[in-house]
Amino acid sequence: MRLSNRFIAIAGSGALALVPLAATALGQEYYISFFSRILVYAIAAVSLDLLLGYAGMVSLGHAAYVGVGAYVVGIFFYHSSMAEPLFTWPFVCNGSENGLVVLPLAVIVSALFAVVFGALSLRTKGMHFIMITLAFAQMLYYFFVSLDTYGGGDGLSLYSRSALPGLDLGEDVQFYYLCLGLLVLFLLFCFRLVNSRFGLVIRGGCDNERRLKALGVNVFAYRLVCFMIAGAGAGLAGALMANQTEYVSPGLMHWTLSGELMVMVLIGGMGTLFGPVVGAAVFLSLEEILAMATAHWMVYMGPFLVLVVVFARNGIFGLITSKRGSND
Repeated sequence: MRLSNRFIAIAGSGALALVPLAATALGQEYYISFFSRILVYAIAAVSLDLLLGYAGMVSLGHAAYVGVGAYVVGIFFYHSSMAEPLFTWPFVCNGSENGLVVLPLAVIVSALFAVVFGALSLRTKGMHFIMITLAFAQMLYYFFVSLDTYGGGDGLSLYSRSALPGLDLGEDVQFYYLCLGLLVLFLLFCFRLVNSRFGLVIRGGCDNERRLKALGVNVFAYRLVCFMIAGAGAGLAGALMANQTEYVSPGLMHWTLSGELMVMVLIGGMGTLFGPVVGAAVFLSLEEILAMATAHWMVYMGPFLVLVVVFARNGIFGLITSKRGSND
């Protein structure tokens, strides 16, 4: 990582760590919840950047894994509150509000869905790949709309957040620092990943897949693992999103959320890891500011996105660091 990038990352982490203190001092506790939302979306955007910015895979179905992660938390909470098992065969599986159970499970289940969908999607390329990822996401969306037990299209209320030993996630400050800690850990993991041999293969497959195959590299397997990791990261974001809003709905799987995540990656800078964090902050902040001024905030958001694409080819993060490459 270049020195300037490292300085910006450290300075940004320090600034985010001070947000709850500043918001409390100014009597604006609402911003603690708002920045928690930014951190959660940043995790989802970084996970998409692994596909979009490094592996060159344009997925319009990334929201599916966010929704799966959220529904794992919601469904387990529902069965815990109703005191009835989720299923009884081949073993009894009870509901749970324990974060040590539902958060890892949300990551695992989302990763499994990503493996299944990825194994099928990666057999296609170009527009066919984009459309099949979109089709899988919409399939899940309509499936959960049809589940009347879990609220159908109206969604499912949680009434409280998951429980973690030593933490009170119902307290916004503690939940904020949990989201910040998980974002930092996920960024560190992704940084090590993309700068490892695995990352070199993923980027090489994007640039010249035929040459890698000629060298005997199983590009499909590497891409599938990348797809799985990205799905796991999105599932973590979904689990946190469910806890933050205390509500889950099929809307979390809709293609519009996939589009928003893609815009965040493009605004911040593809293939930078830190760029999607900047993109999530800018996108959600502009949405918040413009929505207070007009109900048609997207009319003003559009020209801004065009300006970023035209004048900041590497995104805002790339513009700040005068970045010319595609990796950290």
